[in-house]
Amino acid sequence: MKKIGEFIYPWGSGHYTRMMTLNNALNKNMKNEYEIHYSSKAEIYQKLLEKFPTKHHLIHEILMPTPIDGKMGPSVTLSMLNLLLPILKNPPLLKQISDYLKEERKLFDKEKFDLVINDGDMGSNVLAKNRGITSLFITNQFMPKLWKSRFYLYPSLVFIAKQIAKATKIIVADSPPPYTICEHNLNFPEKVKEKVTYVGHFAIKNNTETKPKTNLEKLIMDEEFGYWMRTGNKSTNNITGEKYQQAFNDTEMINEKRIISHARNDSSIDTVIGKDRKKYSIVDALDKKIDWIQIDIGYLTETEKQTVLRTCKYAVINGSHTVMGEILGINSKPVIGIPVYDEHTNNLRWAEEKNLGILAKNKDQVIAGIGKIKKNYNNFQEQLDDFSKNFVSDGAETTAKIVNEVLDTKR
Repeated sequence: MKKIGEFIYPWGSGHYTRMMTLNNALNKNMKNEYEIHYSSKAEIYQKLLEKFPTKHHLIHEILMPTPIDGKMGPSVTLSMLNLLLPILKNPPLLKQISDYLKEERKLFDKEKFDLVINDGDMGSNVLAKNRGITSLFITNQFMPKLWKSRFYLYPSLVFIAKQIAKATKIIVADSPPPYTICEHNLNFPEKVKEKVTYVGHFAIKNNTETKPKTNLEKLIMDEEFGYWMRTGNKSTNNITGEKYQQAFNDTEMINEKRIISHARNDSSIDTVIGKDRKKYSIVDALDKKIDWIQIDIGYLTETEKQTVLRTCKYAVINGSHTVMGEILGINSKPVIGIPVYDEHTNNLRWAEEKNLGILAKNKDQVIAGIGKIKKNYNNFQEQLDDFSKNFVSDGAETTAKIVNEVLDTKR
């Protein structure tokens, strides 16, 4: 039986989502008998334990170093101080790196993997290379372009790129050029390009199963609205929500219908605000035929999410790569993006260049962006239709084929 080691970087949920989509593809396409070991920490480690209740012996808690959360995403100041000093119960970064590599090294030596698949974890690239183990690094970043005000991060980007380059193969979870959303986050040098394969997005296909409509789906039927997505870890989610609220407080948004998904499994969030400014439950709003202005949802089911994406006029996002692929490529809807990280800015800048959406840095630009999209909707739709035709969504299946090819050579 072949052994695969999966190392999932625990910052944000995109890495976990991609790897679980890949696992589904492996279950359908694997020719070889195989066993997967999973490694991560914190929330992602807990998700793995919940998802695989009978495989806890294959799930390993590895304390991979991550940035320190601040109010607006990772705190650069605290993270830099953490290089040499303990900050908020985080040991100095140098010690964290040493300890985490030591634990990964023990796991490598014990399990003797035939293949390693890394989504965001660079250390396992190095360990795999030193042991002659084939490693696949799945990513949508290599050397992101930086904002001019953040040039001081350049040395760390160079270091990270060098570690990524040690992988046997670099799997870009995006469509091939010129339809690569993350183009400004890659910037591969010539000597690395021979390792690179653009497999396509790890997209979750639309659920075509016919089911009775939920109360939420009934409430939004025949309505024109924007879909405002809060995604990412706690700090990213919070700051995105604060920026959205600034826009909602503007007088120009009084009659602009919106659905806000909070990406939190908390049903107490589920409320409807009517044009009378009163709050209702979804059931009451439906029964009383309330003319609503805002719907807040803690957590959309997959079917509800697809219904919202299919019927919304536009989506407001932070620029997450996974989300942009789903909205632009699968659902052909224009986006308005309020970035949190440089990665987001680069994705949104690319979308704006292609006339697929708008990059907004403040509430005034968000509101202006909504007006621009509505006024020029047909122009945006033409570009989106072309993009969707060239959108590659079967990245997980293609990667599963690469995994099969690698393991076939191990016989």
